[in-house]
Formats: sequence, structure tokens, C-alpha cells
Amino acid sequence: MGHAGGQEPSCREVLEQVYLYLDLECSAERRELIRAHLDRCGPCLREYGIEYEVKALVGRCCGTEQAPAELRERIRARLANVVASLELPAREPNDA
Repeated sequence: MGHAGGQEPSCREVLEQVYLYLDLECSAERRELIRAHLDRCGPCLREYGIEYEVKALVGRCCGTEQAPAELRERIRARLANVVASLELPAREPNDA
């Protein structure tokens, strides 16, 4: 799934990994690639904003409680399936 050599991740990859990004569960290099993509891609940034708000709300409601690892993995797998089934709108390559 990931790109090697510092290539920019696709919208699909960014959205599949947004929770890993939010939870600081990916490498510093990967975080930088995702952050750079979010800085340039409006649709992904909007989606990230929604995910960030959901995570913040859950954090406020649940405090320091943490879901079991098995549940987190099942949720991540389902989210990945949902993202994979979405058709992202085609974007024009950046001229810059």
C-alpha cells in the first residue's frame, strides 16, 4: 500500500491511514507525507477534519478508556473496506 522513496501517497492511502496519523501510529516520514498531502488536497483535508472531530469527541466522552486491540483492528479493517469502496473524484495533477 505505501509508497517507497518519499513519493506522495494517494488520496485513498491518506484516507485509509488517517486514524494511524491521528493516533501517531505511523513513522515520522509517513506522517510528513500525509501532512504534505493534506496541505495540498482540499477533499482529503475536509475528511481529515471530520475524522479529527470524531476522534476528539470520542476522547472527551471516553476519557482515558481505551478500546481493546481486537476491536480497534476490526474497526480499522472495516474503515479500510469502506474507503476502498468509495470512488474518489479524479484530481488534476498539481502544476506547481
